[in-house]
Amino acid sequence: MNDAPAHPSPASPAPGERLFDTARMRELDATAMALPGMAPGELMDRAGAALLEHLQECWPGVSRVGVLCGPGNNGGDGFVLARRARAAGLEVVLHAGSSRAREESDGKRARRLWEESGGEIHPLETFDPATADVWVDALFGIGLQRPLTDVYGEVIERLNRADRAVLAADAPSGVDTDNGALRGQAARATRTLTFIGDKPGLHTGAAVDYAGTVRVATLDLPHSLAQSFAPAAWRIGPGHWRAGLPRRRPGAHKGDAGHVMIVGGAPGFAGAGRLAATAALRAGAGRVTLLTHPEHAAFVCNDRPEIMVRGVSEGPELLRWLERADAVAIGPGLDQGPWGRELWLAAADSGRPVVVDADALNLLAQTPRRSDDWVLTPHPGEAGRLLNLDAAAVEADRPGRLRELVVRFGGTVLLKGAGTLIADTDDGPYHCVTDGHPGMATPGCGDALTGVIAALRGQGLDARGAARIGAGWHVAAGRVAARRLGGTVGMLAGDLIAALPAAAGGDDGF
Repeated sequence: MNDAPAHPSPASPAPGERLFDTARMRELDATAMALPGMAPGELMDRAGAALLEHLQECWPGVSRVGVLCGPGNNGGDGFVLARRARAAGLEVVLHAGSSRAREESDGKRARRLWEESGGEIHPLETFDPATADVWVDALFGIGLQRPLTDVYGEVIERLNRADRAVLAADAPSGVDTDNGALRGQAARATRTLTFIGDKPGLHTGAAVDYAGTVRVATLDLPHSLAQSFAPAAWRIGPGHWRAGLPRRRPGAHKGDAGHVMIVGGAPGFAGAGRLAATAALRAGAGRVTLLTHPEHAAFVCNDRPEIMVRGVSEGPELLRWLERADAVAIGPGLDQGPWGRELWLAAADSGRPVVVDADALNLLAQTPRRSDDWVLTPHPGEAGRLLNLDAAAVEADRPGRLRELVVRFGGTVLLKGAGTLIADTDDGPYHCVTDGHPGMATPGCGDALTGVIAALRGQGLDARGAARIGAGWHVAAGRVAARRLGGTVGMLAGDLIAALPAAAGGDDGF
């Protein structure tokens, strides 16, 4: 094995933006309402004002605004918005259920002020989406604990069928803002304006199809307020990962950037290993060797001469090669037959930093083991096999399943999917990678991510840093590729790989 790569240590990357779960948001709300000079109901008034401002900014010239108000404080935000919109000369139609509050509350006060201003409340049962151009969903915000199957569910179903723009207040009704799962029916928003702090469940899982474009309204609260609370997660968005990229010194040579070995490519699956190897080169690896099945070793990379290729037949032979590796990636195109199984067991015992993907994860599920220094990169189906669950159970609580994987298998786990999640502990904040797009749901993009992470490990990053920075880089390259192509349809993994250098250089693809 080579000595540690001799490049300058990368700068400590920005951890990202704070994401707060329901429990932390309730603490934040309570702290904000207790600030000196904060009058009763003022926070709700600010939320309603922010909603109106955002609505008029996003839909300039709109004249008919509809508001759906629930029984709690989220409904109160809607009543404030409605009153302010009406005062601004907009036509407002508002639907709400009966108030459940027995004592005076901010939500009940907002409802009363709406009625006292001459506003009319229509029953939810008469809701007709055609009566407004933009609808504000203020039915239920964060912390919903039950499925929406009653009249609220019927209203949401009607709203989703209509071709109308929807602005969600704090969160789309029916979306679990802690984990991104849906509580029965969920409102499909065009945009979500979330208050005080961002929430992890708006950026992962099924919620990605319901939250639309998410923006945060701080409600003019001190920046230090949210910064004083530990987040449930960190959002890795544009630019949060770039400072952590390895930097080469002026006199560097290729040996300083690590030797990455990609293990995979059973007969019929040669392309997966080739894609991972190409991505490792584009991600800065000094040397890349593809250790693949002898059947196609002679020609699999004929058009990519920068990749060294060796045919490997058995585990002991693989171990001899891996002695020279700074990082290993195993799994792309590996298959689960005798050849793949023998190579997997050898790589797992090699003592090298390992990135585990694809069929290597399926083999790990069959013979579980732990390591503190590997990176596991399952998609929901592979995660389900590792946990003896189906993919739907994984998607129902992505953060929870992520932590279970860390507990069971150790190391750093990267759970792929809409809003990729990364963790190396079961009790601290995890990371959520946002801003991907559906064009990346194409064969080979996972292999490319494996190659990027392996390249970063080979250049000296630890498992968590390589996973976090690699995932952010991978998403940025996907955006650059889509822009170059003029859209997301028909994007290939090779397009993403070719965009890695531009993304590293500062292009975020927007």
